[in-house]
Amino acid sequence: MDRSPSDGSPASWRNTTHDWARSVDAEHLARIRRDPAVFAPGGVLHLLLEVVAYAADEAECSGGGRCTVTLHADGSVSVADEGRGTDTRLDGRGRPVRKPVMATKDLRFFDHPGAQVLPDGHPRRGMSVVAALSARLVHTNRRAGGSWVQHYEHGVPVTDLTPVDGDGTTGTTVHFSPADCVAATPATGGGPSRGELAALTRVWPYLSVEVDDRRA
Repeated sequence: MDRSPSDGSPASWRNTTHDWARSVDAEHLARIRRDPAVFAPGGVLHLLLEVVAYAADEAECSGGGRCTVTLHADGSVSVADEGRGTDTRLDGRGRPVRKPVMATKDLRFFDHPGAQVLPDGHPRRGMSVVAALSARLVHTNRRAGGSWVQHYEHGVPVTDLTPVDGDGTTGTTVHFSPADCVAATPATGGGPSRGELAALTRVWPYLSVEVDDRRA
């Protein structure tokens, strides 16, 4: 069983999805950045599906859920869900420790022979692929016990966890700007078409996906 949120240091906590004792795995992130065609085949679309897959997990656990995918005019993409938010714990000194979903490998998927296959037909590897292949990424986390935001560049956090006012909701918003090395879809100006995305996300029966296309 996992240690309680306030019990000891992260090094003593059981790892179920990520390594709590390591906040940034620089070697792992560099490996992804060296070969974007392998880790994000299909470019922006694959990164987007990596993010939506987590919203689908939350929806299945809850018996149903929704998320909104926004395709911004500047080429960035955001995914906002209504789940429980990313797990955050307190270390032995009462300091918040976020689960390192962005900067370390997801132990369930990365390099795992039995990893899930995403709707684009490529293996799921987890959120660290999205972070590593994004020039900028903003992770906003809303939980019942407190909300915060953190900024990343190429997978590495460039700010601390910054508290934000709660709004009475829970969930996660990931807003990322793909790095130049990530292939876009020329016909759509940097990302999938609305119809393509809607068709692919129908494979997740518990998740309702709304697409807000703000591109010209």
